[in-house]
Amino acid sequence: MYTDGNNPSEMLDAIKIKRALMINCANSKGFTSEETIKYSQELDVLINEYQKASRQFSQPNEEVRFAFNQMVMVWPKVFV
Repeated sequence: MYTDGNNPSEMLDAIKIKRALMINCANSKGFTSEETIKYSQELDVLINEYQKASRQFSQPNEEVRFAFNQMVMVWPKVFV
């Protein structure tokens, strides 16, 4: 799903893109549409792959922490 599985920056870019696709789809087609669910599942896979790989990264940089904090914060806002 991304070009270099060992590159945290590329992995995060793939996560950001998939997240944006999922949110846009949810806003236009609904949270329970098949397409939104598909994007959500694909996002889960990307995040799990990133978390597995991040165990090999030395220490996440500030950009990584910021990106994941934003991802965690988006869902409560979407469901309100």
